[in-house]
Amino acid sequence: MNLEYKHLIPENFHPSSRVWIYQSSRLFSVGEALEIEEMMNDFTENWNSHGAKVKGYANLFFGQFIVLMADETQAGVSGCSTDSSVRLIKSIEETFKVDMFNRQNLAFIVKDKIQILPLSQLNYAVENNFITPETIYFNNLVLTKEELINNWLIPVKDSWLARKINFKQPA
Repeated sequence: MNLEYKHLIPENFHPSSRVWIYQSSRLFSVGEALEIEEMMNDFTENWNSHGAKVKGYANLFFGQFIVLMADETQAGVSGCSTDSSVRLIKSIEETFKVDMFNRQNLAFIVKDKIQILPLSQLNYAVENNFITPETIYFNNLVLTKEELINNWLIPVKDSWLARKINFKQPA
């Protein structure tokens, strides 16, 4: 699986640009992805905060993750403009019958595919070597463009999950 994504992130956005990542409960089809792209383009073209145009970016990564970004160096993102982005995601949820807000579902790269795993099954997955310290985890908690570039796809051992997991040491 090609995990290259950094070249898709606009260079002309400040490193401190705010980022929101929404993970779908399933992979979108190509047709759905094209519709979502149109919805995201319409949204970013009209994204405003208190009448000021928000320098925004939206993209669907790996067919399953919607990344929204706002460069606040020109116009800050207010509560109302954040609410409008949430309405976009809720609209995508309703249109395509997916869950975009379940933070209990974790995403990993396993056997060259994105696998969604409920947090409640994490220890079972570790005990059965489905998840190892080196397994790539989608850290959807990143908050800035810089974090998106450097800390989105990371080994489990480098994530907040490492504190929740008891990886067995080799004997």
